[in-house]
Amino acid sequence: MIRKLTDADFQTIYAIVNDAAVAYKGKIPSDRYHEPYMPKEELRGEIEAGVQFYGVTVNSELAAVMGIQRVKDTTLIRHAYTLTKHQRMGLGEQILNYLMNLAETDCVLIGTWQDAPWAIHFYQKHGFKLLSKTETHKLFKKYWNIPDRQVETSVVLERRRSQ
Repeated sequence: MIRKLTDADFQTIYAIVNDAAVAYKGKIPSDRYHEPYMPKEELRGEIEAGVQFYGVTVNSELAAVMGIQRVKDTTLIRHAYTLTKHQRMGLGEQILNYLMNLAETDCVLIGTWQDAPWAIHFYQKHGFKLLSKTETHKLFKKYWNIPDRQVETSVVLERRRSQ
């Protein structure tokens, strides 16, 4: 079951993000990885900036989360994480499809680490197109509020809902 998450789910979102983010350890630039991967203050800031999280449950346990955020004339899919023990069960696909139906804009963008080929492949498998480095840089500056170092080491994928 997929549901909109609330403040009551904050601690669980935090736990899922940081459990799943261990996949980045040793893969993304070491100056971008830290533990916890997403501190509580950062997660709270993302929610306050308009990221609305949704989650999917498995046997009444919240097992995966993904956020959606309307920014200007586009929709961003943000912070997609599945508990390690529930990965490769199709939960990410379920939430992604759900959020694509919620998107209010034709253009949906996703940013992820360039050194996370599993994530890039996941989004490409679901109709997202990997954009050029020039376009990526431009879009990160327009729609995201992330450090320059993260922009340098990340990619943007795009999917048009009209396609």
